[in-house]
Amino acid sequence: MNWIETMGRELYGLFVDDAGFAIAILIWLGVFRLLSRSHAMPAWAGALALFAGLAAVLCESVLRFARSHQRR
Repeated sequence: MNWIETMGRELYGLFVDDAGFAIAILIWLGVFRLLSRSHAMPAWAGALALFAGLAAVLCESVLRFARSHQRR
């Protein structure tokens, strides 16, 4: 039965390796949804804003990872 627990942890790790990254994505999607409903904007502007926000979240996560794994 230990292999089932190990397999479950590995499967969870495939999708949620960095909990802060996953939470930041969910927060940005929620904020984007609220903003896009309250402000009328063309589809291209909404797509650009969504992409820019997700790219910023990804860059922040990569920088945080790099800082925590610097060679000393």
